[in-house]
Amino acid sequence: MSRRLVRVLAEQGVPQREISRVLDISGKTLRLHYRRELDVGAAKLVAALIGHLLRLAAGDDDIALRAIIFLLRCRFGWSRYAPPPR
Repeated sequence: MSRRLVRVLAEQGVPQREISRVLDISGKTLRLHYRRELDVGAAKLVAALIGHLLRLAAGDDDIALRAIIFLLRCRFGWSRYAPPPR
């Protein structure tokens, strides 16, 4: 039960400090015994957020443009200050 709880809380973006409080254990113990659940939960959260961002980027309004620029900057290292490629 506690492994599933840790994974679900990590999927929702709950900080490790709060998860360890819920389980009444230290952060070190949480990371030692629940590393896989924390990693899987964090990966699922990132995947869900990227999915939402890609849906926003598929639009045709100002929000879509901002989502595309954000993706270019974060995932592909794009910068408005970088010189153009040669």
